Formats: sequence, structure tokens, C-alpha cells
Amino acid sequence: MSRREPADSAQLELDPRLQAILDQPFPRFSEAEMRRRREALVALMRQHEIDQLLVCGEQRAGTGISWLTGWVTTNEQIIVFDARERPRMYVEWVNHVPLARQLAWECDVEWGEHRGVDKAIAELRRRGAKRVGVMGVFNFGKYRKLAAAFADIVDLNPAYSRLRLTKSEEEIDWLRIGAAFSDASISALHRELRPGLNERELGDIAERAYVPFGGTTFIHYFGVTQMASPDCFIPRQHPMNRVVRAGDCVFTEITGVFWDYGGQVLRTFAVGAEPTPLYRDLFDTAEAAYDAVTSVMRPGCTMEEIVEAASVIEARGFTICDDLVHGFGGGYFQPILGTRSRPAGPLPDIVLAENMTVVIQPNVIDRAHTAGVQVGELVRVTADGCESLHRAPRGFFRVD
Repeated sequence: MSRREPADSAQLELDPRLQAILDQPFPRFSEAEMRRRREALVALMRQHEIDQLLVCGEQRAGTGISWLTGWVTTNEQIIVFDARERPRMYVEWVNHVPLARQLAWECDVEWGEHRGVDKAIAELRRRGAKRVGVMGVFNFGKYRKLAAAFADIVDLNPAYSRLRLTKSEEEIDWLRIGAAFSDASISALHRELRPGLNERELGDIAERAYVPFGGTTFIHYFGVTQMASPDCFIPRQHPMNRVVRAGDCVFTEITGVFWDYGGQVLRTFAVGAEPTPLYRDLFDTAEAAYDAVTSVMRPGCTMEEIVEAASVIEARGFTICDDLVHGFGGGYFQPILGTRSRPAGPLPDIVLAENMTVVIQPNVIDRAHTAGVQVGELVRVTADGCESLHRAPRGFFRVD
């Protein structure tokens, strides 16, 4: 099958329950799930003694918007939220308003008229705001206007991030769909990767595996280098116009997204040749680190235990560049961990809990920073361990 032909639905390997979610005209969470979120947010506001909250998003960033309403951030959205009245959302641009009114759950939607922050401030005053919380992306100019209107402002982003660490069962179902989109890209690369393609075409292959099913792109990063004389140890965030050649290593990090819920899968390919001894050692070490980390993950697991489990990387003479572990699902959250040789700052004060979702991604590299591999994927912490949300096979794949 050419990569220009849409894949068939069997490639997504979705359970009927998940396929039913995908088949909705617009996928929606249940009313019980949406009520749960709003009740959790009200409890957080009470904990911080906040009477009014602004939930903000700009330029497609700000996951609190979709988590609270089901409307994914586009250009700019500001929601005024409290425990008593219906939320009110100000939306730019004007042509986005009709669909936002259709999708936003139990929320009044207005056009922001390019002065959404002024409208939000007026609404806060009407509601008698005293102590105002801010959650999400809120630029400095808008913040200055808010600060001029209200003396008591609280940054609720750290608390929101903590709240999002643990996922509901419905959220995990949506993450499974995002994982299936990401897996479809790996399957397409396994099938179509060959000498003569350039890195831009690799992105085309990745996206065409899930776009026919309503998936969108969060990332597809590729590293391409000759295994005999490597010069790339981490996938690049922007593609080069480099042509894949026999003897190359191609390693990738892919997140296809189902609304705001994506999987994340990392794999490594050898093109037209067997892995060199260095690349085999790098890959075997990465796999050993992945297995060691998953073996300790369970409710109550500490960050120190995870870093210790990954010490196989240093024991074999290697290190990492990318983060070893990060929270994922509705954002890039804590815990964000490195290793002993490449820490990611102070260890966060977190222990794992059931239904936390994290990406384990050992990007094992040589000490000279010339060669590297990527392995790993998104997992869910279960009652007694952890479970991968992906079905893409693991391995150092040879493609010809």
C-alpha cells in the first residue's frame, strides 16, 4: 500500500468500545466525567481560597480549556469560572464561535471581539470577584490588565498540573486512541521507510497513518545518521532535507493526538544494514533501562527508585540527552526525570499512584554525543505495576 492511500481501520487495532468513541460525529466525554472535572476544580479553588478563576489558552496551547469544556484551544480562549454560575468563555476568532457553542459543555460562549481580557475583567467584576485564580497560558499584556483590576491574583497552574497527573478511566480510553494513532505511524514507517526518502517524507508517512481517522500531529521527530560515522544523537525537532541512505540509523519520537489526548512511542530502525556494535550496545542498554524502570513502577514508587533503576545506563558506560521519564496526557507534566549522569533538576516530591500516565523513553547516547537511540512509550500505572498503552512491537528493526 502506498503511503498516499488512506490506511484501513484495522491498522488502528481499536477495541469496539474505543472505536465507538472515534465514530462519534464529535467525540465527547460523558456528563458524569465533565461534572467530575468541574467539581475537582471547585475543590481546588476552595483549597486556595479563590472565588473566581480564569482558565486561559492561546495559539493552540492551554489544555485546561478542553479539559473543562471539550473545546480545544485555537487562537485565544478565556473562561470565567466559579462554583455558582455557568462558565462564560470568550473566543477568538469570530468564525470559531459557532462550533465552540456546539462543543463547549454547559458553557456560555461569546466572541471576544479582540478584547477578550477586558470582557473577562468586566464579567469578574459583575460576579463580585475578590481573589482571582489564573490557570493556563496568559500573556504579559493581558496579565497587566488583570493585575491593574484585581490586587489578589493566584497562579493555579502548579495545582492544576498536580490535578491532571491522575487520569480517569474515560481519559485513559482517549489516550489509548491517541496511542493507536501513534502506533499506526510506527507501522507505516516499518512498511515504507527505505533509502532515497528524505526526513520531510518521513513526516508525511507518519501523519498519513492517522490523519484519515481524525488524528492530528503533536510531534514527529526524526534523527537520521550513518551508523559507521554518526553525527546525530537525539531526534531533531525540525526535519532536514537529508536523504536516508543504506547504513543509516533512523530513530523517532511520535505523538499522534486524539483531540488533546496523545500517545507517545519511540522506536529505532536500521536501514539496509545490521546495527553496528556501538548501535547494538546503545539499543540493548536502552531496552534494559526501559525494562528496569517498568519493573519498579507501581503505586507508591518513589522518584529515587526510578532513577536507581535506570542506572544500568551509566553502568554500561553511556548517558542520556532526552528526559528519561515524563508525565503525559493533557500536557507534559511532572514527574520529569533524568538519570544520575544527566539529572533533570531536583527530584519532584511525587510518588506514583494508580492511573498516572507517564512516558518512559531512554534516549541512550554515547559519552561523545555522536550516536543515540530512542525506545519507549506511554504507560499507565496500575494497581500492582504498569501497563503500556501501545501495541507497536519493540525491537531494533531492520528495513531495506
